[in-house]
Amino acid sequence: MIFIYLLLSAAVIGIDQWVKLWTVSNFKLGESQSVIENILSLTYIRNTGAAWSLLEGKMWFFTVVTTIAVIAVLYFLVKNLHGNKWFTIGLSLVLAGALGNFIDRIRLGYVVDMFQTDFINFPIFNVADMSLVIGVVCIFIYIILDEREKGS
Repeated sequence: MIFIYLLLSAAVIGIDQWVKLWTVSNFKLGESQSVIENILSLTYIRNTGAAWSLLEGKMWFFTVVTTIAVIAVLYFLVKNLHGNKWFTIGLSLVLAGALGNFIDRIRLGYVVDMFQTDFINFPIFNVADMSLVIGVVCIFIYIILDEREKGS
């Protein structure tokens, strides 16, 4: 069963890395192109930090945090293999997001970001970032459902 969750993680990492490669191959650094007018653009940037470029250039920090996160996620994934799907899928997506950006940091020294929301001032992000957010949302759904179940 763990194979399915690791396959999901690998698929998301593959999509993330492909989109990043496509972006670097088709856009100049800083170049932007509208995809959906006033909603979404593709803008190629290099991020040496986290969201909003927090902790910019702190590669050691991201290496430590990612290593701890990957170990923790794998532990909880194995421990809860036959548990709630919201939780296990959420963990798989968090794993994919963490590793997708970690691959960039190790390989390039920065993370390739490309999705820009035009209707709100929000950091430019990538597929790995989306995977992390969706994974955390899945885990929160699991927690809410679990608490509701325990309360009844």
